[in-house]
Amino acid sequence: MNLTILGSTGSIGKTALDIVRMYPDRFNIKALTAANNISALVGQIEEFEPEMVAVLDETKALELSRVLTGKCKPEIQYGESGYLTAAAWERSDMVLLAMVGAAGLKPALAAIEAKKQIALANKETLVMAGEIVMEKARENGVDILPVDSEHSAIFQCLAGNQAKDFKRIFLTASGGPFRRRPLEDFSSITLGDALNHPTWEMGHKITIDSATMMNKGLEVIEAVHLFGVSHDEIEVLVHPQSIVHSMVGFRDGTIMAQMGVPDMKAAIAYALSLPDRLNLDLGFPDFATLNSLTFAPPDVDKFPSMTFAFEACKQKGTLPAVMNAANEVAVQAFLEKRIGFLGIFDIISNTMGLHTRIDNPDLSGIIEADNWAREKAKSLI
Repeated sequence: MNLTILGSTGSIGKTALDIVRMYPDRFNIKALTAANNISALVGQIEEFEPEMVAVLDETKALELSRVLTGKCKPEIQYGESGYLTAAAWERSDMVLLAMVGAAGLKPALAAIEAKKQIALANKETLVMAGEIVMEKARENGVDILPVDSEHSAIFQCLAGNQAKDFKRIFLTASGGPFRRRPLEDFSSITLGDALNHPTWEMGHKITIDSATMMNKGLEVIEAVHLFGVSHDEIEVLVHPQSIVHSMVGFRDGTIMAQMGVPDMKAAIAYALSLPDRLNLDLGFPDFATLNSLTFAPPDVDKFPSMTFAFEACKQKGTLPAVMNAANEVAVQAFLEKRIGFLGIFDIISNTMGLHTRIDNPDLSGIIEADNWAREKAKSLI
């Protein structure tokens, strides 16, 4: 399998390369992209010898060219055009889309139009333009395989079952670091508090999304498009042990759950190697010492992101893209300590409330809504 990894220096990209390292006879890296982490990218280039790489801008491209001293001298491109070239790289069979945020949308479409199979870790692609992306995939005969552990779990639970028997998705969430913190204490949450996730190791943006539970809201919208279901058929459950990665209920009352230790390696490997399962030496949960697996509904008073996401699902049109853009701007402002934790919710709510929704937008309409929401959120900050 020849692979392109978009976002190779992030947590998903690095884990995917760990799998490639374990199975060098099975996977070849043809293209890599990264935004700013040139030092990490250099190490990846020297080890995996891709044919081309793309970085954020010309300055980063020049820096990369200067520091590459090994025998591998890949073609170096930069900016949006560079990412699109990598996404459609001729000698790649599959693209792992591990970029963070709305920046993943255009490369995803470029990969689909080039008829590459997609391993999708960038949930924003489907949040923003799920109907367009899924239709393009159908037109081009492209499979979109989920990489998020929850969506991989749902995908595995649905396998071998008939669509007519489906009844409900139970989407699990760890609950993040503030599951037990009273709402009245949220105003004192620091950046360090929010980046201290109890279960998963992720990039800063996704870690904050987990703390606000927006990550789960985005996953609800992603599931709607991936599996062709209604938001009314999705129930979010807080499951702090993170052993049950998600469940599917069927009309005969049967519920199938996919379980495993909380490690993204399994979900990534499953997408890359389907229909095979690779030996990853992860081991199994120690059920004898777990004592219990608990589930509870999310507290929407503490985490209104759930309300935002279900409302965006209900109204559709450009509202999901606006929600996502406002969240990206608000999270970045929180990471830069320009707003407090509760300010993230305020910015998203106010931006969504000020938006005049457009139904059935084309791609340009979605991008226009995304740009509008970013400017509006920045002005509110």
